[in-house]
Amino acid sequence: MGQKYKLICTACGAVYDSFAEWFANDQKCNCGCQRAEAEYNADYSKLFDCKEHCDSLFRYFDFLPLNNSENIVSCGEGAEPIEEWAFFEKYAKDKHNIDCKVYVVRNDHNNGSGTFKDIAAALGASLFKENGGKRFCLASTGNAATAFSRYCALAGITFDVFMPCDVCPETADTIRSHGQNIHISEGGYGAAKQEAADFHKNEKVLISAGNIDPIRVEAKRTMVFEFLRQLGKMPDVFFQAVAGGTGPIALDKGVRELQKYYDASLRMPKLILVQQDSCDPMVQAWERASSEDFPNGWEKDFLSVVPHPRISILTAGTPGMYPVVAPMVKKSNGSFVRVKENELPSIGKWINDNTGTIFGPASMVCFAGFIKALEEGKINNGETILLNIGEAVDRAKWFEKEVEDCHE
Repeated sequence: MGQKYKLICTACGAVYDSFAEWFANDQKCNCGCQRAEAEYNADYSKLFDCKEHCDSLFRYFDFLPLNNSENIVSCGEGAEPIEEWAFFEKYAKDKHNIDCKVYVVRNDHNNGSGTFKDIAAALGASLFKENGGKRFCLASTGNAATAFSRYCALAGITFDVFMPCDVCPETADTIRSHGQNIHISEGGYGAAKQEAADFHKNEKVLISAGNIDPIRVEAKRTMVFEFLRQLGKMPDVFFQAVAGGTGPIALDKGVRELQKYYDASLRMPKLILVQQDSCDPMVQAWERASSEDFPNGWEKDFLSVVPHPRISILTAGTPGMYPVVAPMVKKSNGSFVRVKENELPSIGKWINDNTGTIFGPASMVCFAGFIKALEEGKINNGETILLNIGEAVDRAKWFEKEVEDCHE
């Protein structure tokens, strides 16, 4: 079969034969770009022919940048159920006279840490194991830190995470429970990112390149495969709460890949990305660009905000990925929406009454975004909606209590 995959720099087109070569080159191209996409030597007609690891993203082993299946580190993530929520459909019809199908990706069922980040951590730990990586670091507001702390521990890899001063105590405790190293900054997420970068440079260890990291993108793009496997088609509208935006970046990569090698008729869904009003720099930038009819260079016009949320995993006050993500949103005829953080517990109670589950606060931002989009007329009759939620409530006991104490 020959070489399984290659990495191609998105800036200059330079080719790297493997992640081993990418790691040896300090995880960046010679041109300085940290963004690369994998191209696979695979038969896409067999995309859904699962023979092994059918309970995880590694069911797509032939379409992942891992050479030896013996290096797989998995807790059964990435093949979680996509559920149809009839009560959301009823709400859309009763309140807004919109007939639509609504599906929810239950990332809270991921067996690693109960978050959307588990699939990236599983592939990352597997790649580190395969390529002799001994230590890895990243900056995180919570979910990525929790996921990588577990998967790196399973692979015998030392993990150092740099977190902002407002890190959730349950998150810090979880990371320590896996025997990993947590460094809490005196500043916010921006300060934590700088400290991680300094640590990477001084200690010569592997680091996550953030939202454009090819490990994260290649893992998360498998959600496109799952949409087709479980729904039989692509959704018309895709919702996600965002701080950075790896989800839509990976979605875009997966769609382009399958358009080329599997089904040219596939289309990118309309992207509706959600932020809460306590940290909404992307929404603010989008509203400004929209009001000015998207002038030249609009995607580079954004400001930092000082976040004041209690949802510590959604606290990216400087929206560094906005120039990458916002053009994708515009091309898809999508939008950014803002939700009120103080309304999340009451929405959470309503969802708990209908599902028996209390979801994490970042998941609730996504759910609230669906309600807000209905109010703003951003959903049309006949559309299939997919909500890509973030996490379970395990590490946000404060939010769980607020939902339990909420009275309608």
